Order: sequence, then structure tokens, then C-alpha cells
Amino acid sequence: MITLFAVGAAAAVGAVARYVLDQYVQYRSPGAFPRGTWLINVTGSFVLGLLVGLGARHALPEQVVTIGGIGFCGAYTTFSTFSYELVHLCEKGQVGKCLLYVVSSIAVGLAAAAAALAVGSS
Repeated sequence: MITLFAVGAAAAVGAVARYVLDQYVQYRSPGAFPRGTWLINVTGSFVLGLLVGLGARHALPEQVVTIGGIGFCGAYTTFSTFSYELVHLCEKGQVGKCLLYVVSSIAVGLAAAAAALAVGSS
């Protein structure tokens, strides 16, 4: 039961962090390309990779990995916003930005997760 509440608390922190970071990035760098969501998903992939690596190799308690991974990262990262913004770019006819967004989000997100997993496992 404690883990359940801890996941919820971590999710609250993750959701607020996502909102604040997205607003900050969009304020500092306005434009059609969704830089805030891109940065959030890449950094969230890194954090999750690090947690998993530390859990697998350095005995970070499973509860901590669950709370940080499912709670914080689950609320911090956002596939639904990514999907919406991708469709929105396509609907506006910004095919180049649409392709850049989808390819870079997946490639850089995977690279961030792999790098963090390697760091956490070393």
C-alpha cells in the first residue's frame, strides 16, 4: 500500500515537472516544433534507463525503480501529447517538421535510454 501512494506522489511530481518544463521551453523557444515535449520525452527516457540500470546492476531497490519509473517517469513523459503534436504538425502541412519530430524523438529517446542504461549498469 505504501508503494501505491509513493507511485501516486511521484506521478504528481512528474506531471508538475512536465508542465513546468514544457511551459518554460515553449516560452524560451516558441515555434511550431514541440521542443518541450521532445525534451521531456528524451530526458524521461534517460531517467528511466538510469533507474533500470541501477536497479539491475547496483541493487537499487525494486520499490525505488517502480516509484521512479512508473510514478515519476510515467507521468513526466507523454506519448499522448507526442502523438497529438505529431498529428497537428502533419495537419498544418509541416511535413518536414513532422518527420523530424517523429524520427528524432524515437532515435534520441532510444539513444538516451541506452546511454543511461549503460551508465547505470557500469
